Amino acid sequence: MVIDDESIVGKRLKPALSKGGDIVETFESGKAALTRFDEQPFDIVVTDIRMDEVDGLEVLEQILAKSNQTKVIIITGYATVEVAREALSKGAFDFIAKPFKPKDLRDIIERAARQLPEPASNEDFVGG
Repeated sequence: MVIDDESIVGKRLKPALSKGGDIVETFESGKAALTRFDEQPFDIVVTDIRMDEVDGLEVLEQILAKSNQTKVIIITGYATVEVAREALSKGAFDFIAKPFKPKDLRDIIERAARQLPEPASNEDFVGG
């Protein structure tokens, strides 16, 4: 899931992040993204920090309250040590400042994916 109120960010990141076969959905509002998360939890959420209505820190807090396994990565054009510290103290997996190369974000996503729990296989169940 990618959330950024600038539509160009989602349009550029979706194809770059989908290359590895991952399903990527983009949202221009934190509110719409949280509604979708309630319907379908995501393993990894990339969110801008500065957005109207529901900002990235609120998205971070609400998603982690709903899923302790989801990894949230913060992106921002207003990178300061204070913002980074606050996001990380609230449970963000990592933080990347705009502008960034899609490959740099993909590297962070791959690191986050390695920390996700393994999906259950049929072999984990008796008779499976």
